[in-house]
Amino acid sequence: MADRTGIFAGNDPFALARAWAQEAERSEPNDPNAIALATVDESGLPNVRMVLLKEIEEAAFVFYTNYESAKAAELDASGKAAFVMHWKSLRRQIRVRGLVTREEGPQADAYFASRSLKSRLGAWASRQSRPLSSRMTLVAEVAAVTARLGPNPPRPPFWGGYRVTPLEIEFWADGTFRLHDRFRWSRATPDTAWEIARLNP
Repeated sequence: MADRTGIFAGNDPFALARAWAQEAERSEPNDPNAIALATVDESGLPNVRMVLLKEIEEAAFVFYTNYESAKAAELDASGKAAFVMHWKSLRRQIRVRGLVTREEGPQADAYFASRSLKSRLGAWASRQSRPLSSRMTLVAEVAAVTARLGPNPPRPPFWGGYRVTPLEIEFWADGTFRLHDRFRWSRATPDTAWEIARLNP
C-alpha cells in the first residue's frame, strides 16, 4: 500500500511488532511487554486481564501462565484469544486476534528456569484464580514449597506457555485531531497470505 510508510513500513507484521515493542522498551516506564488478554467463558461472557508477553516469534506471540487458572481454562476451551498492547509513551497500540496452542516443551522449561527463584517458587505455591483464605496462607505455602523443592525447582506440570497465532493484527498510531492511522493485517487461516487495509480512525 502506497501510504504505508514510516513506522508502518515493511512486509512482515511480526518484525513490525518487534520493532514497535523494542522502541517501547526505551520509552515506556513500566512493563512495556504488558498486554490486555481477552478470553470468553463457557457462557460467552468476556474476561480480560493484564499478562506479560514474553516473545514475539517469527509467526506467533507467546506468554506464560498457570494452566489451572481461569484464563487457561477459557483458552483451552475456545482455542482463541485476543489481546492489545498499548504504549502511552509512543501513543501506539497493536491489537491481535487469533488461534491459541500450548507451549509446554523445552521452550517453556527454558523460560521458567530464567525466572527469579522467588517467581518460580511462587508459581508452585499459587493455586491461581481459586479462593484464598488469607495472604498468610499463601506465604506459608511458599515456605513449604521452598523447603520441599529447594533452590532449583523444575517447571510445574500445571504451568507453561500459550502461543497466539494471529488471524488479524492491527497497528494503530495516534494522529492529530483524532485522525489516527490504522492498518489491519488479516488472513483466513495461518497458511494464507496477509491482506492489508488502511482503516478509518
